[in-house]
Amino acid sequence: MRVDLFDFDLPEEFIAKVPLAKRDEAKLLLVPQFENKQVKDLVDILPENTLMVFNNTKVIPARIFGVCGERHFEVTLHKNIALDTWLAFIKNSKKLHEGDEISFGEGLLVGRVKSKQGESGVELQFNKSGHEFFDVLSHIGTLPLPPYLKREATTEDFERYQTVYAKEEGAVAAPTAGLHFTDELLQKLHKKGIDTVELTLHVGAGTFQPVKVEDTKDHKMHSEYVVITKEVADKINQAKRDGKKIVAVGTTVLRSLESAVDSDGFIHPFAQETDIFITPPYVFKSVDYLMTNFHLPKSTLFMLVSAFAGMDEMKKAYEFAKENGYRFYSYGDSSLLKRKDN
Repeated sequence: MRVDLFDFDLPEEFIAKVPLAKRDEAKLLLVPQFENKQVKDLVDILPENTLMVFNNTKVIPARIFGVCGERHFEVTLHKNIALDTWLAFIKNSKKLHEGDEISFGEGLLVGRVKSKQGESGVELQFNKSGHEFFDVLSHIGTLPLPPYLKREATTEDFERYQTVYAKEEGAVAAPTAGLHFTDELLQKLHKKGIDTVELTLHVGAGTFQPVKVEDTKDHKMHSEYVVITKEVADKINQAKRDGKKIVAVGTTVLRSLESAVDSDGFIHPFAQETDIFITPPYVFKSVDYLMTNFHLPKSTLFMLVSAFAGMDEMKKAYEFAKENGYRFYSYGDSSLLKRKDN
């Protein structure tokens, strides 16, 4: 499909630069009803026979500053490819050569250049791995905020650019639909009888990658690592057999499930990379509803929601959102979309 079909006008004033004071007081647009609600209203909106699927990945402070000789480098880790090895985007990487060592935090962490991977960045092998690596990173790193924010991370970002249920370290961007949930809201949902389950997709920096081609068939989608355990797959499949409605909380959850679903709509255990790229007229098989924030023009995420709820419907929804003062993107408001063929 032509990429320009997914274009729409989005003045910068609609892009949220900071989070709301209270997570669950974000606006929630119901589509196709076009009703204005708040995220905390999910307790009343969703029926008891609902299963919500969350992404429990945890954002790491992946932006670090290092020294190699007398040269200073800004490094953003974006993909873990081995226990001690990461792909990283490095400013001025042309000045680095294979075998060079970059010292971070006055020697607390050292990364050796193994290779250069073109658009994927630089392959760095570190002198630490596992919990020891993440412990050092927590002291010397900062959050790699979305580039459109055009600001440095603050103390508030370390709390708010993270879901309250984050567990598995490895993401360099937040699964933003989940940012609206509070412990109190989750408790209310459980009290009503709404069931929840968690999978893991480590969101990579590729989520911000612009689509530079004219036709979607020419776009190379970034890959991300997904884990759906047998226990999680079984729980989702049982919910389907019981006639429950399945809600994906975020596009990362939806992409994960669509990577693991069979032709009958059942989920299989999955622990591998996915580079699934969803555009119209894709037929979804895994979920009935998608909760998601408002995305940027011509982005792969807007293409996905257009496939899920219908392109014309989503363009109308986005115009409605602008008219009603909704805030867009990572720190913005949310929507609950019904699958168009459901």
